[in-house]
Amino acid sequence: MSVAGPAPGSGSAAVAEMAWVPQATFLMGSDAHYREEAPAHSVTVSGFWIDRHQVTNRDFAAFVAQTGYVTVAERPLDPADFPGAPAENLVPGSLVFRRTPGPVDLRHLSQWWAWAPGACWRRPEGPGSSLDGRERHPVVHVAYEDAERFAAWADKTLPTEAQWELAARGGLDGTTYTWGNEPEPRGERLANYWHGDFPWRPAPGYGRTTPVGSFPANGSGVFDMAGNVWEWTADWFSSRHPEPAGSPCCVPRDPRGGPERDSLDPAQPQFEVARKVIKGGSFLCADSYCLRYRPAARRPQMVDTGMSHIGFRCALHGAMLQLTH
Repeated sequence: MSVAGPAPGSGSAAVAEMAWVPQATFLMGSDAHYREEAPAHSVTVSGFWIDRHQVTNRDFAAFVAQTGYVTVAERPLDPADFPGAPAENLVPGSLVFRRTPGPVDLRHLSQWWAWAPGACWRRPEGPGSSLDGRERHPVVHVAYEDAERFAAWADKTLPTEAQWELAARGGLDGTTYTWGNEPEPRGERLANYWHGDFPWRPAPGYGRTTPVGSFPANGSGVFDMAGNVWEWTADWFSSRHPEPAGSPCCVPRDPRGGPERDSLDPAQPQFEVARKVIKGGSFLCADSYCLRYRPAARRPQMVDTGMSHIGFRCALHGAMLQLTH
């Protein structure tokens, strides 16, 4: 197989695990789903490489072993940053999904999310859990800083929102899903999103992360761009996309998100923590609750907060290279 694209600083071994996405103009966003995805608008993105798979526990373990890096979820908390918080809560940890015992009111997500002291990338469900048998599962409980530091170690970057969405579409411009406009046909396995009754009774084989590459690649040769885990992007979140350009000559090229100050959550002024865009949905996206395992879907995530359904993949830029496998 021959692949043409920019040569990475980290060598051809890194590129062998990446897909080349050529320059394209495509319709970014959606006017048919959630407000933050609108308006749909044309953008042009220069060619780039993107990881075929989400960063795995094995990948992240190699990074930690070489650098001694300690993730945000593993660091001691400063009581000054959490005035009024009970002392027993001021311990390292992260938010973990817990299945409910039965049907619940889907307006109250606190019923299936819980703060778990000790939860981190090494212990995805908290003390007593481990990575045994999950080496090829996507790493989770990574805050933005953790993802950014891994990318720098790998001589890569995090993808912009526009890069991520172009890669997720796999050449299918404007479609609802990574595979087309129709929902997943009954009996087919196209993505790891919630199958069954959310948030308490998943269908067999669902309701948790799966090894990367367990579902078919899209048209770009990239896996898990729908579901499994949400993925960090490099862009600050804004509540809506910019209005479409009025002329083809003015289509934005390699757009970036808005300013950091605009990413703060106006509904929670007590938390002055900037938010980045995450993309792709996760194993928790249920059609009855969160139809966000779509290329256009986007959510804000506070940069200091990893969860048990958030991971990432990396991107790369450089000069032209011809690889033969």
